[in-house]
Amino acid sequence: MATITVMDPVTRIEGHLKVEVTIDWVNGRNSITDARCTGTLFRGFETLLQGRAPTDAPVITERICGVCPVSHGLASTLALEKAAGLVQSTNARLLRNLVLGANYLQSHLLHFYLLAALDYVRGPQKAPWTPAWDFELRDDPRLADLVPHLVASLEARRRAHEMGAIFGGRMPSPHTYVPGGFTLAPTAAAVAAFRAQLTWLRTFISDTYVPDVEAVAAVYTDYKNVGAGVRKLLSFGVFEESNDGSAKLLKTGIQDGAGTRSGSRDTSFNAAQITEHVTASWYEDSTTGLHPAAGSTQPVYPKPQGYSWLKAPRYGGKPFEAGPLARMWVNGDYRSGVGVMHRHLARAREAVKVGQAMDRWLDELQVGVPPFTGYDTPTSGSGVGLTEAPRGALGHWVAISGGKLSRYQVITPTCWNASPRDDAGVRGPMEQALVGTSVMDPNRPIEALRVIHSFDPCLSCAVHVMRPGGAPVTVLRTGLAT
Repeated sequence: MATITVMDPVTRIEGHLKVEVTIDWVNGRNSITDARCTGTLFRGFETLLQGRAPTDAPVITERICGVCPVSHGLASTLALEKAAGLVQSTNARLLRNLVLGANYLQSHLLHFYLLAALDYVRGPQKAPWTPAWDFELRDDPRLADLVPHLVASLEARRRAHEMGAIFGGRMPSPHTYVPGGFTLAPTAAAVAAFRAQLTWLRTFISDTYVPDVEAVAAVYTDYKNVGAGVRKLLSFGVFEESNDGSAKLLKTGIQDGAGTRSGSRDTSFNAAQITEHVTASWYEDSTTGLHPAAGSTQPVYPKPQGYSWLKAPRYGGKPFEAGPLARMWVNGDYRSGVGVMHRHLARAREAVKVGQAMDRWLDELQVGVPPFTGYDTPTSGSGVGLTEAPRGALGHWVAISGGKLSRYQVITPTCWNASPRDDAGVRGPMEQALVGTSVMDPNRPIEALRVIHSFDPCLSCAVHVMRPGGAPVTVLRTGLAT
């Protein structure tokens, strides 16, 4: 007799996610035999951007997500620069990397300490750590330091935000990312202030964050073999080391069969192989299987076979996992395996790598040199901005006609990871990772939560809602005509 458990919503993530799992008694244990991940709200950014000035796009798309707005601002800016045939300056590249790096560090710390750690230790018995499920945890002295660090991490995340605001002007949603460069020229005082925060954060990451993740991985070592999923990893590459984007700190590529006994296969990346499937999504079936450059966002709700507002991105017709493990694996920095704990370990080691690079980028900055080189909106053109948000591969596809945006499509990391079934009925990466997971208590499936949280899903990126009938809001900017 099958047991259906619905986690609605899944807590300790960004945004609103429903996961429905089927639990059956298989080979003497409760096991997840089916899973469906549902994005519960509609995102209409692609539609509302049409007809707007191209320079509106970075500001508006940063509102897709409050956790990783920097990545959206960067992807949008890169797409617009490609459409105009622009190449960023050295100072613009370095400043973009530094603010994005600050966003990476705060996001990784947020994920482990505030979202995922409570799957493995019991937090302080007060808000915001209560109420919480009462389930059996492993009592091990190696985890003794983790609980006080839950509170200490709040300062670390605050410092990362403050650091990003030094060059970004504000966090979240800095408005310094613009086609043609960056709006703020670095000063010696700003560089010194940024480095002071970075030095503190790098110490916290190396002395606290990494040891805490390693302690959890040592106590829950069996979770290295839980939640492997598709074993196909994809990275768009991020943190450009050359102005034309040809060299990156974390390179572009895919891995097929990662962590298998036969070994993974490196494969070159071709953006033309990306398509979006909507058979199981609440969108018009005629738009399925399209490349995002030709894609369309046409909501259809209800729809008999649909169960999510997330589309199902596929590469070469197959689901691919995105995120820190994918980036670090493709880059050759972490290849120990694929599973729950490997995602946590790769994320922590990526924080170390990014922090080290940020120190070097500060040294390379040219103080006082303007990072904005100019931008003229083309009458027509198209471009794509491919980068990586903290949670994985992010792409913005833009088309301009008559000096206005005529098409805009976004594929977010959580659409890759939490996608529904595709046109062939193949489950998405998170759904596949859940299937086969053993569950002690079907009423409190903490094992499923550990799998879900290891992906760090961000439904803020994946879904949004607009309320029709609301009063229009006019925003006035001093010195500009309205």
